[in-house]
Amino acid sequence: MEPKFQPTKEGYYGQFGGAFIPELLYPNVKELEDNYLEIIYSEAFQKEYKYLLNQYVGRPTPLYLSKGLSKKYNASIYLKREDLCHTGAHKVNNTVGQILLAKHLGKKRIIAETGAGQHGVATATVCALMELECIVFMGEVDIKRQAPNVARMKMLGATVMPAKSGSRTLKDATNEAIRDWIGNPEDTYYLIGSVVGPHPYPDMVARLQAVISEEIKAQLLEQTGKENPDTVVACVGGGSNAAGAFYHYLEDTSVELIAVEAAGLGVNSGESAATSQLGEVGVIHGSKTILMQDEYGQIIEPYSISAGLDYPGVGPLHAYLYETKRATFLNATDQEALDAAYELSRVEGIIPALESAHALAALNKMDIKAGQVIVLNLSGRGDKDLETYIDNLKE
Repeated sequence: MEPKFQPTKEGYYGQFGGAFIPELLYPNVKELEDNYLEIIYSEAFQKEYKYLLNQYVGRPTPLYLSKGLSKKYNASIYLKREDLCHTGAHKVNNTVGQILLAKHLGKKRIIAETGAGQHGVATATVCALMELECIVFMGEVDIKRQAPNVARMKMLGATVMPAKSGSRTLKDATNEAIRDWIGNPEDTYYLIGSVVGPHPYPDMVARLQAVISEEIKAQLLEQTGKENPDTVVACVGGGSNAAGAFYHYLEDTSVELIAVEAAGLGVNSGESAATSQLGEVGVIHGSKTILMQDEYGQIIEPYSISAGLDYPGVGPLHAYLYETKRATFLNATDQEALDAAYELSRVEGIIPALESAHALAALNKMDIKAGQVIVLNLSGRGDKDLETYIDNLKE
């Protein structure tokens, strides 16, 4: 049977995806498209990739049965501990893979965009490891609210370039990165941090993050005797951690997939990033997907307390999962995410990233049956969000 949730040769998931790019970038994207699968699945690449994931990133990450949450919901709730990866989030799975790819293609200069700063840190980390020049574009607003990650990037030798246009967040950082790439097509590799952008990036990033669900299957089998949970839950901005957690379950409809977006101050408050609820079909950053736009096709500025979910679009795979109803899309407000973060901290001694806290908050909105087996992808740790947590902490 043909897999339904793999992209076509042109990079389409249903009507979503493709490569909508300026002509100047066509050679770069074509070079990547022609070579990425062959390189990624070559013996040499796989050997080095697996070595670095094990010895450098710290994989496999634990699949931890949360006693506190399981008791509260009368279910078995497992946390996939991506927060324990080197650099503090799932982002490094992708940057390790893409930096090896860039080296295979002979690129010497690496550019990246970042919102929460985790992808920036993960990119700066692997550039330091491989002795490559690193430039990270980051919105001015995010630079201020994610100061610890900015300091980390600089310490790792990266140049952090502020994006000063628009909402000065992730969307604008991505625009600046694309502009740079157009200006430096020969020696530069654009290391995209999520399942967004022109084909083949969404597929490539999903494949590199698929290690998450690969491990979940093996770990669940070991702990419960079954590879499949009833439900997998993950937060979605661009959606790479969700793509990784869902990947090996996409074709198996017996596994429920739940994607959780950021509702900000409320879905209809005008201050939200709940793309699937507010968006329409359009093109952003090189791919056709669902994005928040006005009647003239101008992008509506998103808002979330969480810098990593503060994005007006969603990856084309997720747009397709939404359209086909393969995944259920829920959302959580700033306050719900904060409350869920404080709860996990107090019942498990784990301080989650604000992004992951949105996934935790969705547990309250799910129709959980007694004994249900739920895997929640805890995509990152909360160090970078401590200032926000402290500002909102109620005695």
